[in-house]
Amino acid sequence: MGRTTEGWARLPVGSREHRQDAVLALVLGVGLAVTTTLYGAVGVYGDDQAPWWTSALMIVANAAPIAFRRRWPMTVAVVSALAYAATQLLHVPEIVLINFTLFIALYTVGAWCSDRVRAEVVRWVIIGGMFAWVFVSLSFGWAVPSALPNDDDALIPPYVAYSLVNILINVLYFGGAWYAGNRAWAAAVAKQDLTERTAELASERERTAAQALTLERVRIARELHDVVAHHVSLMGVQAGAARRVVVRDPEQATASLTVVEDSARTAVEELRRMLGTLREDDRGGSATDTAPSTAGLGRMPELVEAVRTAGHDGEYVVVGDERTVPPTVGAVAFRIAQEAVTNVVKHAGPTARADVRLRYLDDAIEVEVADDGHGAGAVRDPSSSGLGHVGMRERVAAVGGRIEIGPRARGGYLVRAWLPTT
Repeated sequence: MGRTTEGWARLPVGSREHRQDAVLALVLGVGLAVTTTLYGAVGVYGDDQAPWWTSALMIVANAAPIAFRRRWPMTVAVVSALAYAATQLLHVPEIVLINFTLFIALYTVGAWCSDRVRAEVVRWVIIGGMFAWVFVSLSFGWAVPSALPNDDDALIPPYVAYSLVNILINVLYFGGAWYAGNRAWAAAVAKQDLTERTAELASERERTAAQALTLERVRIARELHDVVAHHVSLMGVQAGAARRVVVRDPEQATASLTVVEDSARTAVEELRRMLGTLREDDRGGSATDTAPSTAGLGRMPELVEAVRTAGHDGEYVVVGDERTVPPTVGAVAFRIAQEAVTNVVKHAGPTARADVRLRYLDDAIEVEVADDGHGAGAVRDPSSSGLGHVGMRERVAAVGGRIEIGPRARGGYLVRAWLPTT
């Protein structure tokens, strides 16, 4: 709450609040005129009662400042206190509503002044002055023995009781004005703090929604890349092979075109699964990062077979005792191996060999795809594989793993990912 009060002010207020204060001052003025007339008729001060023009002046002096209480609250409080004291000293026949005007003025200082130190000082000065006046009045009363009846048999002497009642009433009166003003200020600060927090939460929700949309786009792009890049790369390699041998070796060309057909069918099927899952997401269904396909460790041998079909040597080796791993980890492992194998087919050269290894560790699995990068095609174009590398790093980071991507010291390229299973 302190961060909201610092540099924050309730003042100035708008024309609506100023109109409300003017109406309040008018109502108090009418009320003061009525009560002053009635008390004057009763003869509260007897022969010492102030003349009508003095009473009229004091009515204006007490009521008019309230119209400006939220423009200059501390000034209004001081003027109201002086008008209150003058009303009493001049024997104006009004002893009820002037208490309300002073209360409202003191309350406004506590409820609306942003400079809390000055607000405290002004109220202490006014209250201290009023109590000084009370004590002086009581002292003069003690000096007049006939002011109250003398009852020696009373438990509490009459003037002592009268003094205590006056002090208690003033404590309650000024304490109530002080407390009500401070509570109103605290409530305003809490409301402002809530407004700021609500605005911050709304802004945070907008940022979160935008981030979620961005993440979803990245997920879809990554899935499209995984599904399309691998199969299209194989289709391109096999179509090129078929074109080169279609005249002299029709059977080999037919075999290559069969691989193209199978790869196209598989790609279409995986795209269909992915689009179906995206529709489930739109309808509020649950989906995981790997739901658009049946990717998993069980399909790892397919990758080596695809490499061999593309005309490369390849081997798949499993190290350690096979066990069930979380589906998400299995899917990430497959997608990383798939991307790495695709890069071998596309960039490692026509005679490159690809070795795929899956190691089962105590609390993780390790996927490794290495090639020897023989031939002129071994020089990789960094711009063409950037998205694939980004996708692999994102997938590994999503499950809390680590990945190593880069050339090997003895030639070729290596992709090795460590994925936790616990």
